[in-house]
Amino acid sequence: MASLKRAPAVVYWLWDNLYPNITNKCSNHCYFCIRNFARNLGGFNLKLRREPTIKEVIRELEKVINLRHWKEVVFCGFGEPLERLDCVLEVTRWIKKHFGTTIRIDTNGQGSLLNKGRQVIRELKEAGVDKISISLNAHDKATYNLMCKPKLENAYKTVLAFIKEAKMEFDTEITAVAIPEVDIEKVEEIARNLGVKFRRRAYQPPFW
Repeated sequence: MASLKRAPAVVYWLWDNLYPNITNKCSNHCYFCIRNFARNLGGFNLKLRREPTIKEVIRELEKVINLRHWKEVVFCGFGEPLERLDCVLEVTRWIKKHFGTTIRIDTNGQGSLLNKGRQVIRELKEAGVDKISISLNAHDKATYNLMCKPKLENAYKTVLAFIKEAKMEFDTEITAVAIPEVDIEKVEEIARNLGVKFRRRAYQPPFW
């Protein structure tokens, strides 16, 4: 129970990866998302009281980035990192300038909808992002709308377009959580047809 009282973590780590947790905002409300029934991950409290400033994110990274040889720095927390595109870009540039660590974005693929009028993929590439992992989580639009409950119009179509654009610039994969409503084989087929890697993620149901 003590871990529940820990202050929210702006940076956390799991195994050999370091994770900036920069927002709890998300344009989806997936029923299976861990943040719906937990506040901790790996012993870290990821429920932010407020969004950290760019300087605060960098300051927290400075405390731990030299503690070990991290395989990747991954923008992933209890929210959608591309809700804060400018933060992702600035922190990425800082990491690349001082450490050169591989950087991955874990995203729902709605960055273009969240940042209308901006060339999101190009900006991420120029900042130094190396990899993008996109949570597709559905084999068609109807299932996506039912399971992920997107707040934005044409989300599923936009995610597919984002994947096509991302694969031209990054090491790109799509993922799907293995829940009963989703045909995992069809999602894997979508990945194959798009020419990107696929990773199946286990569903962790709540316990209460």
